[in-house]
Amino acid sequence: MGSGGLELPPGDEGHEGSSADVPPGAVSLARPMGAGAIGPELDWDADAWREVRTRAQRAGRAYIWLNLVEQRLRAVVAAVLRPVYEPVHGDDWVVAAAGPAGQEWVQRAVAVREVSRRKGYLLDPADDNVISFLTLPQLRELMVQHWPCFEPYIDERRDVELALDELEVTRNVVSRNRALSETVLGQAERASARLLEILGTGGDVPSARRLPVDAVEDLVGDRYADVVAVHPDRVRLLRQFPAEDIFGGARRLDAIGIGLNLLVQNFSGRRLVRLAGSGCRVRLLFLNPASSAVKRRERELGLKRGELSRSVEMNILHMRRVRSRLRDPGAFEIQVYDETPRLTAYLVDGDGSDGIAVVQSYLRRSRGMEAPVFVLRNGSKVVKSDHVEESGLFSVYREEFELMWADSRPVS
Repeated sequence: MGSGGLELPPGDEGHEGSSADVPPGAVSLARPMGAGAIGPELDWDADAWREVRTRAQRAGRAYIWLNLVEQRLRAVVAAVLRPVYEPVHGDDWVVAAAGPAGQEWVQRAVAVREVSRRKGYLLDPADDNVISFLTLPQLRELMVQHWPCFEPYIDERRDVELALDELEVTRNVVSRNRALSETVLGQAERASARLLEILGTGGDVPSARRLPVDAVEDLVGDRYADVVAVHPDRVRLLRQFPAEDIFGGARRLDAIGIGLNLLVQNFSGRRLVRLAGSGCRVRLLFLNPASSAVKRRERELGLKRGELSRSVEMNILHMRRVRSRLRDPGAFEIQVYDETPRLTAYLVDGDGSDGIAVVQSYLRRSRGMEAPVFVLRNGSKVVKSDHVEESGLFSVYREEFELMWADSRPVS
């Protein structure tokens, strides 16, 4: 007898997939034909798997941001309210802080904590407290109820509430494992970053001003040394990381390549003049347009004879014009080398811990804009691990630049 009062048919072989002998009022249970067979209507094709992966990736990123925000908000609430309520109420300080208005949800949190204790779900003793069982809206309610306590530390209550409002849609979607659009995910990431900044968690990675630290990088950055992004080609790089973001505000710029098109063609000469005039020291290292290495590269790419050398020469002339407009031409150095070109690298503020590098290796049949691009962050790893820290890739390319610069000759 089923829970709805309906009789289920017998499970013997005589009733498999057949309703001929099913008694009146019974529910017929059709079984799939064949041992272990899954019909085509239950299978996932390539498009379905792609959709599932996209959903999981977006939900995972959103969960990381929400997790960071919730942990930070919990720490802030505890730091502000515990000294107020704990001296009088002891371990029940969260219950006391919730007051009559929050009696229902705080008691529910207490009950969940007790169940978690009994079933062994509390894996970390640090989580054995009521505040660890409060949700994001409940933590927000505690902050709003006691805003005068938080006001000395947070400038604008409205900014906090607006950011938390923007996160509520994402929180609902992620908690119920529903589809999260790219637009909503982007909104959640921006709101989370803004909220973490408001709550006083400005990252200790200096280069975050040029290349903001991503939440996923912040957690697993040590898996990839100092590589923070990989792009299939230069076009996709510039969509995500425009030239103004790469070079704007730099105090030092070292670049090596064939024609340095990423800089010359995407960052105006007028902008370079202002950058150098503000104190940025520039060193540009081009492949000698008259060298045999240019001719070999032209053959590799299937270009007409002299096409690449003319392009490099035009870029050098353009940079010479920029240099001629500076009060201190010595701060804007241009040199050429004659060796086989191996890579193009742009090292921005490479002498400090806030450096960023954009690196490409030359491929035999691919022009520079078609080659994969690596973005590196200088300095120590974002995540400190228990392993002995090894040098990242940034220092390797910086050393390569210095060696090539020492063996090159200046352009007058």
